[in-house]
Amino acid sequence: MVQYKQRCVRCKKNMVLMTSRSQFPLCYECEKAELQGEIDDPEMKKMFDIPEEFYKNTPFLRSIKKNYLKFGNLSAKQIEVFKKVVEELRNPKNKEEEKEKKEKV
Repeated sequence: MVQYKQRCVRCKKNMVLMTSRSQFPLCYECEKAELQGEIDDPEMKKMFDIPEEFYKNTPFLRSIKKNYLKFGNLSAKQIEVFKKVVEELRNPKNKEEEKEKKEKV
């Protein structure tokens, strides 16, 4: 997969890692204001309580949180994938072990 850096379209000073031409380049600093908001549901509050570093490094996680704050709910698949990505970020060794198992088979 080709990855490249592109300047943020809002601030034009920070570089954003891009993986697709269709991606919209926004840095974490510009998106941070959209991630601030009150989450009333205790289950969702617990789910979104992850280290800030995860949000900085993963635009996908920022996108899911913004969607929740905007619309007030998420689909079951969105919740499932969010939890899966967070788990992979917390335990990167497990992901490497799974790749090795697949290669052996």
